[in-house]
Amino acid sequence: MEVTAVTVQKEEKENSRVKGYAIIELDGVLKINGIRIIEGNSRMFAAMPNRKVGEDKYIDYVYPINKELREKIETAILEEYNKES
Repeated sequence: MEVTAVTVQKEEKENSRVKGYAIIELDGVLKINGIRIIEGNSRMFAAMPNRKVGEDKYIDYVYPINKELREKIETAILEEYNKES
């Protein structure tokens, strides 16, 4: 599975770790909206769309099953985010 399109929208909110949102397309047949670009303690990363289920628990709507796809998605999103600077 390949990332065939990425759209990034940057967001600048004071004191927020969320730096933007991404929409990706996989193999030209599946689109995922609402991926957050987050500035973590040690690096930027992409967080899949999720919802809160309880006090402190969240569940992802969509997520990669293996490490390779997660890395492809994150790399494509962060490359596009850095292009937009």
